[in-house]
Amino acid sequence: MEFDGKVAIVTGGLSGIGRAAAQVLSARGATVVAAGLPPAAGAEAKLPGVEYAELSVTDEAATAHLIARVAATHGGLDIVVAAAGIQRYGTASDTTADEWNEVLAVNVTGAFHAVKHALPHLRARGSGSIVLVSSVQAFITQSAVAAYTTSKGALNAFARSIAVDEAKNGIRANTVCPASVDTPMLRASARMFSDGTDEGTQALVESWGRSHPLGRVARPEEVAEAIAFLAGDRASFITGVALPVDGGLLANAAVVLPE
Repeated sequence: MEFDGKVAIVTGGLSGIGRAAAQVLSARGATVVAAGLPPAAGAEAKLPGVEYAELSVTDEAATAHLIARVAATHGGLDIVVAAAGIQRYGTASDTTADEWNEVLAVNVTGAFHAVKHALPHLRARGSGSIVLVSSVQAFITQSAVAAYTTSKGALNAFARSIAVDEAKNGIRANTVCPASVDTPMLRASARMFSDGTDEGTQALVESWGRSHPLGRVARPEEVAEAIAFLAGDRASFITGVALPVDGGLLANAAVVLPE
């Protein structure tokens, strides 16, 4: 029970990677509060043993209130996983200001809200781990994702800043950077860019998977394992790191020699 006695909050914890992270942390002994919006909660069954809370990460006051309640109820806070995120498609020229602000508000400012209001509780423990869910698109960029790729690059920089500033308080901060992961968000994108049928959506997900050297997209629990590693004592000397969980995507040069 690696996380026995630890208290964790997972934003974006009702679906996809966040849900898988909540499941792994809980299964290994942590008291876990998964926070998110009801539509995401309705997409997948709730996990036994995990406490759920409704939260929009763009609402700073609500985030502060939830974190304070969790720390007061459970006697402190040890782990923060910021997994809330959205995707909007568009280039720099055709992304609207509203779309840009929406993506940055959820993906970056939402993580900032969680970290800012968790830090006093982590400092009170004299230790703690923060894991932000970033993306390989912090390093490489597909077409027409101007706001999304910007947000993920910002998360990596934010984690480095926390790592440097909070090391003296025993607090570590890292990011995980997945490639394609079979989540509701990925499926929604595949449906948008395919013929809209279940078969077409599945075919496109499989096609995206073949662009990874391992030949498939990741499962959410595979990313959750990396999150759990960074959150736990096995990673006690790791901070300020952006860990790819990408099936070899970043290692794969686009130029292929002829057979």
